[in-house]
Amino acid sequence: MTAAEPTSAPTTPAEPVFRTARLRDVPDLVALVESAYRGESSRAGWTTEADLLEGQRTDEAAVTDLLGRPDSVVLVVEGEDGAPIACCHVERRGTAAYFGMFSVSPAVQGGGLGRQVLARAEEWARAEWGVSAMEMTVIEQRADLIAWYERRGFVRTGEFEPFPYGDERFGVPLRADLRFAKLAKPLA
Repeated sequence: MTAAEPTSAPTTPAEPVFRTARLRDVPDLVALVESAYRGESSRAGWTTEADLLEGQRTDEAAVTDLLGRPDSVVLVVEGEDGAPIACCHVERRGTAAYFGMFSVSPAVQGGGLGRQVLARAEEWARAEWGVSAMEMTVIEQRADLIAWYERRGFVRTGEFEPFPYGDERFGVPLRADLRFAKLAKPLA
């Protein structure tokens, strides 16, 4: 069986088990990220980008690269069976930390696990690196997701980054107006 073929729906443990990702997690992490954002499986949750993009969200090379970078960590939440059911990437960038690759299995979305992952990422960034802010980019057209982050203290900075059209490592856009909005949150 491959990581993309679970035998049953993942379950959230009563108390999430957080750990840092290891190289052996890479295939499972790629499958988790893809399930949360792309294809029909992503439509079971609310984080899908399937109406905006086709193709891949990430691949093994990209995730392996994140694990090998200095000042970079991928945090993982294990399900009851020990397989990843949520993850995020946190990277120190000067006095701020970048938050990305945030994924929760569609089967367990909506139960508060995402809030716990975000809080753990913020705690990690403060404790490990002493940074004063968390930053991220979100596809501007993802109003529901941006609103979720805003309810957790993030604000739009007014800055934007272009979508990497023509680079299929980031997906195949289904519309021509995609761009990333930058969000930031001070960390007390």
